Amino acid sequence: MKIQAAIAYAGEAEFKIEPVEIAEPRPDEILIEIAGVGICHTDLFVREAAAAIFKNPAVLGHEGAGTVVAVGSQVSKVAIGDKVAITFRSCGTCRNCERGPVSYCENFQALNMSGGRTDGSRSLSGEAGELDANFFGQSSFATHCLAYESNVVKVADGIPVEIAGPLGCGVQTGAGAILNSLDAEPGSSVIIAGGGPVGQSAVMAANLRGCETIILIEPQAARRQFALDHGATHAFDPAGDCDIDGEVRAIVPDGIDYALDTTGLGSVVSTLTACLKVRGALGLVGLSHVDANLPVKINRLSGSGIRLIGIIEGDSDPDEFLPYLMDQHLAGNLPFDHMITTYPFAEINNAIAEQHAGKCIKAVLLPS
Repeated sequence: MKIQAAIAYAGEAEFKIEPVEIAEPRPDEILIEIAGVGICHTDLFVREAAAAIFKNPAVLGHEGAGTVVAVGSQVSKVAIGDKVAITFRSCGTCRNCERGPVSYCENFQALNMSGGRTDGSRSLSGEAGELDANFFGQSSFATHCLAYESNVVKVADGIPVEIAGPLGCGVQTGAGAILNSLDAEPGSSVIIAGGGPVGQSAVMAANLRGCETIILIEPQAARRQFALDHGATHAFDPAGDCDIDGEVRAIVPDGIDYALDTTGLGSVVSTLTACLKVRGALGLVGLSHVDANLPVKINRLSGSGIRLIGIIEGDSDPDEFLPYLMDQHLAGNLPFDHMITTYPFAEINNAIAEQHAGKCIKAVLLPS
């Protein structure tokens, strides 16, 4: 079947939209016509590192949503015509999948980052030959993609399917970091570094949880204002001579209960650590350069009981957590749609540039 896909070529700064052949779904696969797909920092991080990760040009995209148009013989979870959001893939049988959360599946890399099916075959091919795909079990920078039962969740009535894709990664990562990983209790204090989609989702989740003090650190004024309009109690610009720790201690003298870094910058992690109270916790979701280290003083951690927590996909079980997020959205408690700006699929490179420049918070591509 011929489709259109945005292809990442190693060493090239932009995606190229080209015709691609997609294989028919195998017994365990689901063919989905994409209605919308979010652009995530992870897509761009992987594109820049494509030469080290993939052996072929690759189709990325992992915040897809759309309509099921074909299913393999072993698929019973969804049927043709169902509207689904697509998330990360897990095996369902390893120790971590059985104990949960499934975001720590022991086969995560093989299922989400290998570029192919579990048998090594490729489901996409282009004019120059095989393409690496199956990115997060979907590769949804395309008009159609193949997914699996473990990484599709039906979209609730009332939520437009074209904007549901970010629930599968950015929203569940930010919200899950607050609600699951850190499990911030009502009345607690939270500081979040980075006002992109993950950070803003964390702000909304902290507000949903009833946290008393919610602080965002973000250099772009529009994103700071967005956070203030969606639950943040304070927002600071880290540029210039701003003393973040001093500003925080003026609000919460004993320090912050919970911190979340979405930037992957060691200097920011160090700043957040300084803001924490005794027995505080810092969650890390930001991707950093492969050689980046944490400039954190060991005595600061051991002497204060501070915990550092690495977080994948918000410690989410998508089959349970995504319906919860949808319910909260429909109740008006998680307005993630306010972050979204839509672009035609053909404008993928312009959408990336505008998201990077802060002209939008979450860009969603519409293949139709």
